[in-house]
Amino acid sequence: MNLKTATEIGKCLSNQTRVQIMEWLKEPEKHFPPHETLKHFNDGVCVTYIQEKAGLSQSTISTYLTNMEKCGLLISTRHGKWSYLKRNEELIEKYCHFLKN
Repeated sequence: MNLKTATEIGKCLSNQTRVQIMEWLKEPEKHFPPHETLKHFNDGVCVTYIQEKAGLSQSTISTYLTNMEKCGLLISTRHGKWSYLKRNEELIEKYCHFLKN
């Protein structure tokens, strides 16, 4: 991990709602219902559920999630018209290691 990437991740995590989303996605089964079609969290949580839980406008959440995905914190998967997001645990581990050193 380089300083530029770490700085971008830090910017993404400088917002309480975005940190909260990361916390929710750490244990999605505790915070979200499984999607009606998939019935599991292997590919993450449906974006609609994240927006509903956050209680913010669709455009605000969309901007947050897009930025989090761009810096690598989230991984997106599409199933039909639904987008699912999950944490990028590998990148999070690298970021934590970067901060420790």
